[in-house]
Amino acid sequence: MHGRPHIVSDVMSQTVAAIGREAAFKEIVRTMHDWKVSALPVLEGEGRVVGVVSEADLLPKEEFRDSDPDRYTQLRRLADLAKAGAGTAGELMTSPALTVQADATLAQAARTMAHARVKRLPVVDEHGMLQGIVSRADLLKVFLRDDEEIAEEVRREVVSYLFPTPASAVRVAVRDGVVQLSGRIRDTSLVPVAARLVRAVEGVVNVEFDLSEHSGSAESIPAPSGHSESENASPS
Repeated sequence: MHGRPHIVSDVMSQTVAAIGREAAFKEIVRTMHDWKVSALPVLEGEGRVVGVVSEADLLPKEEFRDSDPDRYTQLRRLADLAKAGAGTAGELMTSPALTVQADATLAQAARTMAHARVKRLPVVDEHGMLQGIVSRADLLKVFLRDDEEIAEEVRREVVSYLFPTPASAVRVAVRDGVVQLSGRIRDTSLVPVAARLVRAVEGVVNVEFDLSEHSGSAESIPAPSGHSESENASPS
């Protein structure tokens, strides 16, 4: 397999709004509004990321603006109450910052975002210096790939690898990111492997199979456990 998966540097934005530790509350709100973002990296020195301020870090100031929380709330939400009284980015930020490196795969970045429930990640180099920003929308760009481009990669990286001719005769069709492999193959036990490899091709939404054994005896091809692909064998 020779294809290189897309990495964060392929899709990230290099123009990034950022603030310093001493940025005041109103400056933070204004910067978020002007740049239409929900979070800002906090930098020190020549650009090292030391934290992130998000809208969630700012909201306690409004939430507790005209209230006097009871003792239970004070004990339960100490961190939020501290942020309600904070005035600078250094006091408000979440630190250390959750970041990703530019050479991480899009899948790695997506898992980091999902686990942390964040919408964007600062991209840093090995020294923690800011390189860019990557958002959920950036990670979804792979699904804009042309169907024929996906089909060609599946033929080159999966079909020719698992089902070489002349023993096999496999056709590849892609429509709206859904890949269908049809035809005859020598060994149907390779179908679950093919399912995993096709799913790993960027831009693939789903994969379906309509394959039969080269010998002519049809058999049911079970779907790999835990996945939703339709993998059915048809008589040759």
